[in-house]
Amino acid sequence: MAQPPSSGPPSPARPEEPPWVGRKVVVTGASGFIGSRLSLRLDGMGAEVHAVSRNPVHRQASGLSERAIRHAADLRDRETTEALLQKINPDVVFHLAGEVDGAREAGLVLPTLESNLLSTVNLLNHAAALPGVRVILCGSSEEPRPANEQSPPPSPYAMAKWAATGYAQMFSRLWGVPVTVLRPTMVYGPGQRDARKLVPYLALSLLRGEEPRLTSGSKRADWVYVDDVVDALVLAGGTDRAAGQVLDVGTGVLTSVRETVELLFRISGTSLRPRFGVVADRPLDMAQTADVGPAAEVLGWKAVVGLEEGLRRTLAWYAEHR
Repeated sequence: MAQPPSSGPPSPARPEEPPWVGRKVVVTGASGFIGSRLSLRLDGMGAEVHAVSRNPVHRQASGLSERAIRHAADLRDRETTEALLQKINPDVVFHLAGEVDGAREAGLVLPTLESNLLSTVNLLNHAAALPGVRVILCGSSEEPRPANEQSPPPSPYAMAKWAATGYAQMFSRLWGVPVTVLRPTMVYGPGQRDARKLVPYLALSLLRGEEPRLTSGSKRADWVYVDDVVDALVLAGGTDRAAGQVLDVGTGVLTSVRETVELLFRISGTSLRPRFGVVADRPLDMAQTADVGPAAEVLGWKAVVGLEEGLRRTLAWYAEHR
């Protein structure tokens, strides 16, 4: 199979981003897909990065820089969250930790409630006691919003995220906490190790010479490259204009799963073929596209990496790191 060129390091900071040198920044979920890329970006911009994960992680496995200050903390615990924030006294908190599973299973109700809602409320409650701290939350494109005609949350994960957004708006309105919610659409890119997600599953299947087993592929998604999402997070953390805002982060372009799979197969040069229709489609799935106007107006942000280029970089990363 032909191998694409190396994806290289994360995209450099955009020139319009504000200076971060010396600012104390907390990134929860720092060992995760988006959190690790954000931590590296902020570290490269000179911030003092405090990387928070529920369990201790090895620096090499997490992708964190040598300078990042690591903390093991369970944000579901009120006292732990309070002690962490008081100890660090950060300028900005990026809250990306949580149970990331969009399956439609009753067994996920309590885990997502605790990991995505309780942890967020704990963090907002104690951030409110720290003057000037800015909070950036990561929401879900499956929350009810204008771009999906206020469609009800289709999963326990989306329901917990929707409730967290409601709490964020309450903390902003009642107590003036400068909190921003960014709702990414379908994020993909280098560093995503969860093989339950489509792009990692496809890339690893191709590299192993296996034909992936897929749904019908009819679902359409707004695919957004991870470094574009990191750009949006950094911009939101650096401007007062984002306070109190809830913003979609995506391209505004819908591409079906089938089209995305076939594009990745063409990029790889493989003779393998995807096996569509052998896995049942997920119930209550609907197209989730971003309303790109508000993020452009408030943050001056738009996605810059197209799907084909993003998939090339991603496949190259898996070829190098599998």
